[in-house]
Amino acid sequence: MQRRDKINYYLDIAQAVALRGTCRRRNFGAILVKNDEIIATGYNGAPRGRENCCDLGYCTREKLNIPRGERYELCRSVHAEANAIISASRSQALGSTLYLACLDCKTGELTAGTSSCAMCKRMIINAGVEQIIVRDTPDEYRIIPVSSWIELDDSLESRLGY
Repeated sequence: MQRRDKINYYLDIAQAVALRGTCRRRNFGAILVKNDEIIATGYNGAPRGRENCCDLGYCTREKLNIPRGERYELCRSVHAEANAIISASRSQALGSTLYLACLDCKTGELTAGTSSCAMCKRMIINAGVEQIIVRDTPDEYRIIPVSSWIELDDSLESRLGY
C-alpha cells in the first residue's frame, strides 16, 4: 500500500469533517494544523441549540434563489472555517494551515474552485492563519497564502465569496 502524501491526508480528514455539515446546499469541512498536529476542526451548521437547515427541511437562501457567495447574513450556519477558528486559541492558530474541502449536498461530489467567503477571510486573517489549502479533486488542491488576501483586498472590489 502506498502512503498518502501529507497534504492529501489532511484534506481527506477535512473532507470527512464536511460529512458532518448540516447545510442543504454545500457542506464544508475545515481543519487547522500546526506543527503537524490537528488543533481544531469545523464544519458548517447552525449555532449550538438552533435547528439546522437539514432538520428544518429548507434553506432560506435557497428559497430566495440567492446565488452562492451572496447574502450570508441570511444563512443559519456558522461556516466551517469560523467553527475551526472558534475552537482554537489565537496562539494555536498563529502560523497554522487551514485545510478546506467542500461537498455538494445534492450529489455528494467535491465542489472544485471553492474559497472562503469574505467574512471567513477576515476571520482567517485575524486568527493569524498562514495559508489555506483547498481541495478541488481527490488528489488536486490549491495553496493560498493568506498574505495574498491582505495584499489584494477584495472587499474594495466587491468580489463575491466562494
